[in-house]
Amino acid sequence: MYGGWRDSGGVRRLVLALALVGLLYLFFAARSGQDIRLSLWVPHGGPAQVAAIANAAPGGLVGEAKGRGISDDSRPQGNPLGVRNTVITQGYGVGSHAPAEVWGAIDLAIDGDGDGAADPAGSLRHPIYATQSGMVALTPNSWPAGNHIWVANGQYRSGYSHLDSFAVTDGQPVRPGDLLGYVGSTGQSSGPHLDYQVWAMQDGQWVNLDPLGFGALDPGI
Repeated sequence: MYGGWRDSGGVRRLVLALALVGLLYLFFAARSGQDIRLSLWVPHGGPAQVAAIANAAPGGLVGEAKGRGISDDSRPQGNPLGVRNTVITQGYGVGSHAPAEVWGAIDLAIDGDGDGAADPAGSLRHPIYATQSGMVALTPNSWPAGNHIWVANGQYRSGYSHLDSFAVTDGQPVRPGDLLGYVGSTGQSSGPHLDYQVWAMQDGQWVNLDPLGFGALDPGI
């Protein structure tokens, strides 16, 4: 059951809340003409980290979800922006993300004003969280990725591009839910967003994979 709806209303209140979410989804999608996908993932830091996200993003935290029960935190899992009103502004393997085997990623931003589309003001300097355990590698002022972070271990690595600023240091170990930095528009970018990549080690080489297969907008279970 979603944490934001654990109250005395029980099952009936939950069903009504889910129906309302569905109606809001359809309304926003119809207005924007886009395939808007919302996330309910919440970082692993618990209530204190949820509160910090809500304070940092006035567009806000709408709900939260339980984790997916995955004990191996070396595997990327979850939404790196950590809030439900995350939207995809460019999909995997299209536009500047093609060819997917080289540039595959998804672009994520925040719908801070509730109109169903990315909001630059709501996205800028929004917190970015690690989705896996690993060691941090920083590359400031790169091209085209701008301020860039890799979080890598022997099995997986996740990439975070166009950051406004960093909250970690080069070589720092992190775990899922740790703060990495803040959304920006550095490098080759048309506006504040997070370019998010996932790679896996397969047969001795890094292979680019679709982040949506790793719950990048997954509501959890």
